[in-house]
Amino acid sequence: MKRLPDRLGPRPRILFVGINPSLRSAEVGHHFASPGNPFWRLLHAARLIPTPLTYRDDARLPSLGLALTNIVPRPTRAAAELTRGEYAAGRARLARSIARIRPRTVAFVGVTVYRAFFGAAATPGPGAKRQRIGTARRAIVRIDLIGQVAGVAEQVGPEAQTAQRGNFDRLR
Repeated sequence: MKRLPDRLGPRPRILFVGINPSLRSAEVGHHFASPGNPFWRLLHAARLIPTPLTYRDDARLPSLGLALTNIVPRPTRAAAELTRGEYAAGRARLARSIARIRPRTVAFVGVTVYRAFFGAAATPGPGAKRQRIGTARRAIVRIDLIGQVAGVAEQVGPEAQTAQRGNFDRLR
């Protein structure tokens, strides 16, 4: 299976970091491509992008001041299939990418990827974090169906979707 390309540009407002691509995303060559994944809808609902986009538009994000990557590039059915070595290599690669592109905000798309990056230094809960990577500030972004990033569907109700949009809103 081919590697999903990062969508990076210089000095993005926000760099979104996922765990690793789903098999569906790798198959179609685009980020957050699993059916029903709300990532793209929430970007627009939070007014981070001017018009609605879909996963097919992920290459347009750098021109909108946004970027996408994953801590581990290997697609899997579930994040549990990733090894400690892959996470360690991914942390180093992500730190280099952040130093190179210098995003204003690094938004970890879920608690798992945030903990994978910061380990024992991770603080609980969503929102802005005290830890720094270069000059960027951090936020955890929890979206409904977050499990689909790792290929495991976790359907949640409308009240959780509203909370997820609120997390995206705070990134503006």
